[in-house]
Amino acid sequence: MSVQRLSRDAMAARVARDIPEGAYVNLGIGLPTLVGNHLPPDREIFLHSENGILGMGPAPAAGAEDWDLINAGKQPVTLLTGGAYFHHADSFAMMRGGHLDICVLGAFQVSATGDLANWHTGAPDAIPAVGGAMDLAIGARSTFVMMEHVTKSGEPKIVRQCTYPLTGIGCVKRIYTDLAVIDVTPEGLSVIEWAEGLTFEALCDLTDAPLRRAEGGKR
Repeated sequence: MSVQRLSRDAMAARVARDIPEGAYVNLGIGLPTLVGNHLPPDREIFLHSENGILGMGPAPAAGAEDWDLINAGKQPVTLLTGGAYFHHADSFAMMRGGHLDICVLGAFQVSATGDLANWHTGAPDAIPAVGGAMDLAIGARSTFVMMEHVTKSGEPKIVRQCTYPLTGIGCVKRIYTDLAVIDVTPEGLSVIEWAEGLTFEALCDLTDAPLRRAEGGKR
């Protein structure tokens, strides 16, 4: 059986399943923005964008974009009934003041202890893009990471220790990849789900940091 890697939309839908009723959530630039398109319509969730929006809805239909209403990644968004927009400084005060329940961020690397590196690879020609990632990673009550399990060249992105400049230390609570869902615990990385057709041993081979099966962990 071939490995059933999750598509980007399937990854986003998996993250959306874990966002509870009434949560205030920031979706980071890149892959995490897809999560907004998969939130259950019967669950009230308040999406925040660091450029000053609260109450975002899913992406607009093609041709219905309002380019005066964009998220932090300059993508057009919709505003739900009761939504609001406000000053950038007020938005960062929300982030830094612990008013967000969850942030969902992309990453270059996550360490075995939940350190996050997502703003710079350290390469001389790389363009650093920290944005509000440091504020979100430390300010939100829970930080989720959504990323591919390995790089395009096959290098592990879940590592024993980050080799890229850090965004935050010990801040990541859960990692969602195209191959697995992994909790960061005081006892180490605990795998609660992994892809159909992939053995646990093969998952470990694709991961630099040591993994253990969570109680009740499943494919």
